[in-house]
Formats: sequence, structure tokens, C-alpha cells
Amino acid sequence: MTDDARWQPSERYPDPSIVALDLSFKRYHLPLSAVERLYHGTRWGEGPVWLGDARCLLWSDIPNNRVLKWEEETGAVSAWRKPSNNANGHTRDRQGRIIACEHLGRRVVRFEYDGSITVLADSYEGKRLNSPNDVVVKSDGSVWFTDPPFGILGWYEGEKHTPELPPTNVYRIDGQSGEITCVADDIDHPNGLAFSPDESILYIIESRSEPRNILAYDVNGATLRRRGTFVACQPGETPDGFRVDIDGNLWCGWGMTAAFDGVRIYNKAGAPIGHVHLPERCANLCFGGRHRNRLFMAAAQSLYSLYVGTQGVAGG
Repeated sequence: MTDDARWQPSERYPDPSIVALDLSFKRYHLPLSAVERLYHGTRWGEGPVWLGDARCLLWSDIPNNRVLKWEEETGAVSAWRKPSNNANGHTRDRQGRIIACEHLGRRVVRFEYDGSITVLADSYEGKRLNSPNDVVVKSDGSVWFTDPPFGILGWYEGEKHTPELPPTNVYRIDGQSGEITCVADDIDHPNGLAFSPDESILYIIESRSEPRNILAYDVNGATLRRRGTFVACQPGETPDGFRVDIDGNLWCGWGMTAAFDGVRIYNKAGAPIGHVHLPERCANLCFGGRHRNRLFMAAAQSLYSLYVGTQGVAGG
């Protein structure tokens, strides 16, 4: 591909930007599907979430302090929320309400059906959160989120502040009581996170280890145990946000060099099986569409999509 300013979709099938690293990837690669660019013009795209009932995708443009909406029917893009408090990660709970992480607000919020906003978490043990980054909701209604300080390091993705809490923590909000607990305090700047299909494993990106790691914890009800390294990345590989499909594969936003920019796919054994090359770094992604078989990729300046031969897990 050429650089993103002149990017054009593949005019032939199969799309050469979709590469199998293992024969097992063949079942997930649809030969008659190509990468599509749906929008160009963000400063740093992040946190996509699919709204099936509205047939649209929301995703964050953090430095521009807005959340954008792409409409499936028309392809139109508009501002869904501006200002957005420099919102980053998004997901939906099991009742369909949108959950958002805010850098500027330094909080996790929920959008109610009437449009009002409920603050789920903004502090822990009397100290302000750093800048909640990414979020997932478990089937029991609990909300799990990472809290590195990226949004308070300067004035580009939030406002500069001195952290009050360690940059190593992952938190859980109880779905019934709303109680906030720290479930991990040993991760060097935790970033993206997602559950395995049966919710027995929580995967978390350790984004300031050198090189980065994808960690795996056993889930024991409301707690985590047995930290392990699921993927020890190679120098230059920078995983960020990711989601899991129904077969347990991790579809990971990847990048920082031309060789790695895009999406790297790992099977549940931690082996790389495929790569979707993009002309820019992919920060985060989600599955959407009627059957959760369309991969939406929020890259630095653009939004891309690709139909794949699998489905994202429910609630992912």
C-alpha cells in the first residue's frame, strides 16, 4: 500500500493486505472481502463500539475531544458527542447501555436510556483515578477497566496532572453494589483488555514493558490469579486494544512500524496466525454488523472495516 493520504482499496481478490501466518487462518479469511476505509480525518482514533440496534459505530477521536458516529446505512459520519471529555475506550453492558472511559473526567461513565450520565468510578480509596483507558463488561454485570496515566501526562489527550494512584492498576466495579476493587496492581501501564469466550481468562496488554506483553490471568469470580505471559512481543511490536472471537482468537490492534501496522491475530494457544496490514497503526477494534462478523479497526487517522469468517464474542 501507499501512504494513508493516497490509500486505495484493493481492486482484486483476495486482498493482498490480508496475510496468513498459519494455515489455520484460512477459515477466518474471506477471499471475497477486502479492507475498506470508512473515514479519514481523526488525530488519534480509539475505542470503537458497535450499536446494532442503531446500526452504527461509535469511536473516539481523543485529541479532538469528540466521539464520532459512522452510520451503516448511509456511510455518513457525524459527531455523536463533542466535547467528549477526551473519551477513550467504549463498550456496552448487557442491558445495551454505553460505557465510556474519559481521560479529562478521569472517570468511567454510563449513558442511560434517557441520555443522562451515571458516574461509575472516578476515584479509588479517596484518590482520583489516573485516566481510565479501556473497559469490558462481564456477563455478571461487573465492569472491568484499566487506568494508566496516558491522559494526564500532557495536554494533548486530556489535561496534565500528577498521578494519585499507581499506573499499574486494573479495577472491577461490582454490577450490583457498585463497589470498586483493584484486581491487579502488578502491570506496567495496563491498556487493552478482554475476556476469553467462557470468561475464564482475562487478557491485558502491558503497554510499557520492553518489549510489550499480552498477559493472561485466570478469572476466579471477582478476582484474578496466576498471572502469565500469553504473548511476549518482539521489539517494534506494539499491541494496544483488542477483542476476542468465538473461537478464542485475539484480534489485536498493532503497529508503530510499516511491517507491523494493522491487526495481528493470535490463536488461543498464543501463536500468531494472521495479519491485516494497514497503512497506519491500528489502536483498537471491535466486531459489529448484523452477525458480529465485521471487524471495525480504529487506526490513527482512519476507520477501516473487514468482513471475516468468525464472530466476536457477545458483549465484546
